Amino acid sequence: MDRLASAPIRLNDGQRIDWLRLIRSEHVGPRTFRSLVNHCGSARAALERLPDLARRGGASRPGRICSLEEAEREIEGSNRLGVTLLAPGEHGYPPRLALIDDPPPLLGVRGAHEVEMRPMIGVVGSRNASGVGLKFAQTIAHDLAAAGFVITSGLARGIDQAAHRATLSGGTVAVLAGGHDRIYPPEHEGLLAAIIDAGGGAISEMPLGHGPRARDFPRRNRLISGTALGILIVEAAHRSGSLITARFANEQGREVFAVPGSPLDPRAAGTNDLIKQGATLTTSAADIINVVASIMGRPIELPMEEDEAPHESREPQDTDRARIVGLLGPSPIGIDDLVRMAETSPAIVRTVLLELEMAGRLERHGGGMVSLN
Repeated sequence: MDRLASAPIRLNDGQRIDWLRLIRSEHVGPRTFRSLVNHCGSARAALERLPDLARRGGASRPGRICSLEEAEREIEGSNRLGVTLLAPGEHGYPPRLALIDDPPPLLGVRGAHEVEMRPMIGVVGSRNASGVGLKFAQTIAHDLAAAGFVITSGLARGIDQAAHRATLSGGTVAVLAGGHDRIYPPEHEGLLAAIIDAGGGAISEMPLGHGPRARDFPRRNRLISGTALGILIVEAAHRSGSLITARFANEQGREVFAVPGSPLDPRAAGTNDLIKQGATLTTSAADIINVVASIMGRPIELPMEEDEAPHESREPQDTDRARIVGLLGPSPIGIDDLVRMAETSPAIVRTVLLELEMAGRLERHGGGMVSLN
């Protein structure tokens, strides 16, 4: 199976708390976390700089910073649930997830860490699945597990739960939209317990106590595709959440597989469109294995550790800020275009964008696009 070259990062207790405090602070997401650490040199230094960065970005008040006590409580609560908070590169953090543009700086991992390190295929699809769709999902997931793959999915009704149930003995990983103590849908708490008991796993980037909201499901979907070599879509209507997963997979350089269906069934409209757009038409596990075989064994470099991250010494001047902010507006613009039009260095542009983000004034879009709120 897949052999990934990895030199595990080892955070000490103090670093882990600093990382947790930073990612749980207001206006800090995975991309911002990495920008802050790159700019400031460490998570602890970034925590100290947050108020100043927000002020420079034009905030009337600094964003809320996660306290030491809050971080310690989350770690203690996670330990009670058997959840470990892992950084990219630590054993148990899915290796391919560490390579996406916005990997969770700390991922809550529950269950057997070994299963998280094995090659994964994502299987997702309609919550309101047909009987034929459910049977096919079970069959292909079972066959993939028999070939040595771990099946990852979102613990949702329909196709997701069918894929999980079919691979309990072979290894399956549930990707949660909420915290580890807020399972959705609630009736799948028993399924999750069965996954853990059978040697599978569950992952979430959300804090304990966080109940999933509508906007959290796309965030979860990027983790499903991010962990995997490829993603299989079994039944998806137009505007389905499964199509969001397929889009993330394309953006992350993952393979996309789709099961064809009747043009008379609206649950097949999305998958049929994916095939027209270049997804691999899939009718058996062999279709997937033949495509991902060429990917297996490719060495992968993990992101650099915090202490190795370079940081820019020159701070932006007021003239830099004014020029960059003047180029921004409500319509998204590419960061590369912004650097070129601002006639300054990429580091200066990144720093100004970071200040605006900490002030709650910047919105990031896919494809390296940004705009003002």
